[in-house]
Amino acid sequence: MDMDWEAHGWERLEDGVGRRRLPGWDATVGLVLGTRAVLLYDTGSTLAEGAELRAQVAALTGGRKVTHIALSHPHFDHVLGTAAFAGAEVFGAVGSDELMSGARAREELYGDAVRQGVDPRAATEATDALVAPRHVVTGEWTLDLGGRQVLLANVGPGHTGHDLALFVPGRREIVFCGDLVEESGEPQAGPDAIPSRWPDALDRLLALGGEEAAYVPGHGAVVDAAFVRAQRDELARRFEVS
Repeated sequence: MDMDWEAHGWERLEDGVGRRRLPGWDATVGLVLGTRAVLLYDTGSTLAEGAELRAQVAALTGGRKVTHIALSHPHFDHVLGTAAFAGAEVFGAVGSDELMSGARAREELYGDAVRQGVDPRAATEATDALVAPRHVVTGEWTLDLGGRQVLLANVGPGHTGHDLALFVPGRREIVFCGDLVEESGEPQAGPDAIPSRWPDALDRLLALGGEEAAYVPGHGAVVDAAFVRAQRDELARRFEVS
C-alpha cells in the first residue's frame, strides 16, 4: 500500500493515507485505502476537478475506484465534484442531506462558486448534478474499509451547521478536520457559521485525535494539536466565547 504518492501529485501522510491540496483555494482532499474500499474525503469544486481526482486515484491505486465519500461540510469547494464518482456511497453530517437536496442550496452553491471565480458553465453543470449525502452521521460512524477502520465524527456545528471530521487510526493518528481548522489563512466565518459553537467543535477534534495526532486542515499544511488549540483560543476571543 506504500505507493509513490508524490508522483501523482499527492502528499503521503501514512501507509495508505494521503491528501491532495487542490489549486485555486488550496482545499484539501483526503484519501484512505483499505483492502476492500477506497474512501475520499471531499471532492473538489467542479465536476472536472472531481473527474481529475478520480483519474488520479485510479492511477495511484492501479485502477481502483472510490467506493465511499465523506463530505466535510456543504461548501462549493468541497462538494461540487461528487457526481464524478458514480456509485460511491456518500456520507455527511446529519442535516446536510436535506440542505443539499433543496433548490436554495443549489442556488447558494452556484452563487458562491461563481463569486469565487468558478466558470458559470462549470458551476451550473456541478450544481445541476449535485449529490446529497445518502448516509448521515449524527454522532460517530465506523467504516470498515478492509484491514483498516476509520471513524466519521459529527463534531460540529462550527464552521457550518454540518461539520464532519474523519479520524484515521495508525502509527500516527490522523484527523481530517475540514474547514474547522485552516492553516493557510484565518478561519472563515460565513453566514452559515455558528461561532458560539466553533470552539467546542475544536475541543471535540482534540479529544478525538489527542496530543500526538496529525491534524489535516481544510486549507493549508498539516498541523499539530498545539496549532488547533491556539486556533480554538483565537476563535473564542474573536467571538467572545468562554
